[in-house]
Amino acid sequence: MAQPYLHEHVTCVAAPATWLSGPSGQLRGGADGLYVDDRRVLSRLVVTVDGAEPVPVQVLRTGAASARFTAVLPGLGDDGPDPTVTLERHRVTGPRGGTETLTLANVSHVTLTVDVAVAAGTDFATMGAVKDGILEESTVDLTGVLEEAGMRVAVEATPAPDAGPLRWRVTVEPRSSWTLELRFTRTDAAPITQVLEGSRLRVTADDRRLDGLVRTGVEDLDALRHSDGEDVYYAAGSPWYLTLFGRDSLWAARLALPLGTDVAAGTLRALARRQGVNHDPDTDEEPGKILHEVRPADAAHWLPPVYYGTVDATALFVSTAADAYRWGMPAAQLEALLPNVERALGWLARHDGFIAYQSNTKGLANHGWKDSGDGVQHADGRIAKGPLALCEVQAYAYRAAVDGAWLLSSFGRAAAVDWRGWADGLAARFRSAFWCPGGYPAVALDGDGEQVDSITSNIGHLLGTGLLSPAESAQVAGHVAGLRSPFGIRTIAPSSAGYNVLSYHLGSVWPHDTAIALLGLVRDGHRQEASAVIRALLDAAARFDFRLPELFAGDDGPTPYPASCRPQAWAAAVGPALLTALLGLDVDVPAGRITFEPLMPSPVGAFRVSGLRVAGGDLDVSVSTDGRVTVHSGPDGLAYLMADGSRAG
Repeated sequence: MAQPYLHEHVTCVAAPATWLSGPSGQLRGGADGLYVDDRRVLSRLVVTVDGAEPVPVQVLRTGAASARFTAVLPGLGDDGPDPTVTLERHRVTGPRGGTETLTLANVSHVTLTVDVAVAAGTDFATMGAVKDGILEESTVDLTGVLEEAGMRVAVEATPAPDAGPLRWRVTVEPRSSWTLELRFTRTDAAPITQVLEGSRLRVTADDRRLDGLVRTGVEDLDALRHSDGEDVYYAAGSPWYLTLFGRDSLWAARLALPLGTDVAAGTLRALARRQGVNHDPDTDEEPGKILHEVRPADAAHWLPPVYYGTVDATALFVSTAADAYRWGMPAAQLEALLPNVERALGWLARHDGFIAYQSNTKGLANHGWKDSGDGVQHADGRIAKGPLALCEVQAYAYRAAVDGAWLLSSFGRAAAVDWRGWADGLAARFRSAFWCPGGYPAVALDGDGEQVDSITSNIGHLLGTGLLSPAESAQVAGHVAGLRSPFGIRTIAPSSAGYNVLSYHLGSVWPHDTAIALLGLVRDGHRQEASAVIRALLDAAARFDFRLPELFAGDDGPTPYPASCRPQAWAAAVGPALLTALLGLDVDVPAGRITFEPLMPSPVGAFRVSGLRVAGGDLDVSVSTDGRVTVHSGPDGLAYLMADGSRAG
């Protein structure tokens, strides 16, 4: 069966819970539901008044975890064309369930006496089963406490029902209202006791779209924070991926470093605890390898609960550690992770020539971020056959080797390998094998050593890593510009035989993918194209009410990808990443400096950023239209410099 579509759904998330419904607020089936820890605790929630469903007129998202639904009840109250009786539903999601407050308002001149009924039920489905559309019709009525399939779910109503299970006989005087609170809770799981402070990062810009994108992204990132013991990470996305991922959680934490290093540190520790030890072909575990994803044992679907089928997370682990340290992660915390960094580097070194993968029949077909079955293909449409060496993975490995060498040297640890020499050798091999006749890197080398010659967004991930020479970087930047749609960077060139703007990886736009390329463009000095990419992302954000989805079709519209997660952590992290790019920010706390080289002319006009977290303190900085940087306040003990070495204002 087909995966359910989400593009018209309203999502309220407070990890590890998420609540989805259509614009009416009713839960009817498909992907509708309240989920906790990858299990559906509420699959049906239908409210009627005198046996009729209210007519929805408005839905308003009031925060990452909340929404307000407004409906009218024609035929009740005064006679006439205007509605005089409304039902408002205020939904709030919490980590272990959620609350819905219903307000029946009577603005007519007559007393209203009606029956209010709530039909609630659950099927205890796993998220994987919902995603694959293989559900059975087995909803169980929920009127109190229900235990089944290893779960316990409770519904509480205030006031208590007085006309039967979840039924009320209600009298509402003229110009008055009646309120009902429904609370749904998964009670079999341990409560979430950790209280997390909201992020303070904010921006005020001439282009107010930047304000909206950053504000919404920060709210969503806060809502996607999940805990592993005392450690916090970003769950990858709602609803399909509301759990710990290797690649996704690392990239989200890295792009969101302007919010501080706590989440990056928590993500690193959560992944380090599960770093591969054995060789297990069923889970793709290998010594030193960082996992792909973790699922609760009772919610795992067709992949193992702990699955290691990712070729890039291990290198990203090393570079995330290095970047977090640069941004002020305490030295003692980083030093405790150095054995894991060394084991990750050892996993890279065990590859012969290039970092490559061969999928097995029990896991994902592809192990890079484009992990769909057709995600890696030749320009003529042929599916690439493994083992595959992806271009961006070589860039990640190069950067990881350089970062690893720096970390080990910074802490006085002897390296088992000359990692800078290893990186240089990888760059030389890449230069010899990957460059296609058209002057761009192949997306991959296949199992026969043949170049997989599609022009793809993957090459944008090479920028800023150091793998490319300045001339090569300029060539790649030119091809990235050719991939840019009005709303972001396409995943593959329109000239490719497999191009489809509404595909998962073959023509769509992924905001995080675009943001990674953007940061590389800035680092390598391609500032004009970087400004164009920022304008494209802001155009897209405004059309999605500033909650960027996982992916979308960017040629016209833009058009939602119907099964896309929204919010998705690395898409939410685009807002903070834009601030890094706009400021031209280079943070090096161990060296005692922060350097600014703002994009000029600014694609957003003048702007001011507050609450940018560096070294445990808040940085407040503004940039004028002529590029003048003013540091209003910031952590002590750091030098604030411009790229030319002069002091920032």
